[in-house]
Parts: sequence; structure tokens; C-alpha cells
Amino acid sequence: MNLEKQVEATAKNLEGKIQEAVGELTGDQREKLEGKAKQAEAAARHVVEDVREPIKDVVDDVME
Repeated sequence: MNLEKQVEATAKNLEGKIQEAVGELTGDQREKLEGKAKQAEAAARHVVEDVREPIKDVVDDVME
């Protein structure tokens, strides 16, 4: 996984966790759900990067 993209996804996940916690503490359901959505987005980014790297390796091997 590209280190920069990994850091971005991890930061997005952390942002989502904080936003969810703030929503929980304040009773703001929308804030809580937006935090959960950010966490889901971060998880999806991790999956994309985890799949992209092996595919790139295969393509590189074929092109050699």
C-alpha cells in the first residue's frame, strides 16, 4: 500500500472515530452517523489499496 494513501485512510478513520464519539457525547445522531460514514470510507480506501498493490505486481511481472 502506498504509504501516503495509507496515512490518508488512517487519518480519515481517526477523524471518523472522533466525530462519532463527539456525536455520542452530545447526543447528535447526525454527527455520529457522519463519523461512522468516514470510518467506512477509510475502510474502503484500505481495501482498494490492498487490492491495487498485488494487481500492480502481477501487471509488472507480465510486462517484463
